Amino acid sequence: MTKTLPISALVYYLAMLLLGLYFAFAAVQGPSGILRRVQLEAETDQLTRERDALQAQVAEMRNLTRRLSDDYLDIDLLDERARDVLGLVRADELVVR
Repeated sequence: MTKTLPISALVYYLAMLLLGLYFAFAAVQGPSGILRRVQLEAETDQLTRERDALQAQVAEMRNLTRRLSDDYLDIDLLDERARDVLGLVRADELVVR
């Protein structure tokens, strides 16, 4: 004689299985899931690298600005900027275009 489960037990097990599958899916794919976390970490790394590059540019610009100030005179930088802005060349230089 085989014993079968009542229909209410089958419904209960099916409901528990579906609930478990839903939570497993939400843990992986949901807004706070594992895949979203990996994506956010990758974005964070990219933005950190971008921030570091921008900070380096800011430091370079501050250095150039300081070197062009009245308190600090860098002859080479002044010469470079005058040539660039005014289009000047020395007599011993050749211009290649």
